[in-house]
Amino acid sequence: MRKIELSIIVPCYNEERNIRLGVLDHIDAYLRKVKYSYEVIIVDDGSTDETLHLLTDFISEHPKFKVIKSRHGGKALAVISGMNEGKGDYLLFCDMDQATPLPEWEKLHPFFEKNYDVVIGSRRDIRQGAPRFRVIMAKGFMILRNIILDLGITDTQCGFKAFKSDAARTILNRLVYYKGERSVRGSTVTAGFDVELLFIAKELGYKISEVPIDWHYQETRRVSPVKDSLEGFAALLRIKFNSLRGYYSKKTQI
Repeated sequence: MRKIELSIIVPCYNEERNIRLGVLDHIDAYLRKVKYSYEVIIVDDGSTDETLHLLTDFISEHPKFKVIKSRHGGKALAVISGMNEGKGDYLLFCDMDQATPLPEWEKLHPFFEKNYDVVIGSRRDIRQGAPRFRVIMAKGFMILRNIILDLGITDTQCGFKAFKSDAARTILNRLVYYKGERSVRGSTVTAGFDVELLFIAKELGYKISEVPIDWHYQETRRVSPVKDSLEGFAALLRIKFNSLRGYYSKKTQI
């Protein structure tokens, strides 16, 4: 069996519209041209529309795509499930709406050859097409994140992140706040999940590179400014508290 170089994890919740618009066909068209081996793992986060039916039809004709059916636990649980399932040397998760197009992976990959363990896409201060309130939310969250956690990363929230497989397994095993054990209703962005992943990576001494990528705002109903801001702030405090208790330390037994 040929070794898989890249596992692409796509969390998915009620994405009927994007699927009907052909987003999976675009992903497939790009991947058919690449020279590396790959797999695409779509994690259905308990969709309530026609998403699962459409995915089932699609993968029946595309053997390198597969679907994992998950209980509805939010994006964090979906990403964790997909990353645990991935068999590639590198694990990349990206959004179904392709706000960051999959070909942007070509900008991330060279940094693994420079011995980085985690390579993340960064929108920097550019939020092309995003409403003003989203830009204000992003800047506010960045300020709070730097004050509370001092991560030294400009954009923790871009949904385009890649990991060496061994680093990913170690980081996932140390998750505390976002283990995917919580109950959620409706869609949720779980902003603190990305922060905790990167905070653990930094605490464990993994080399992280932040790479500028192209990103285009996609209209979504998943963002609730007040609710998401409060949850994001609470997540930062919880991650800081966990850190002070030594949960992310190399010396802590898993």
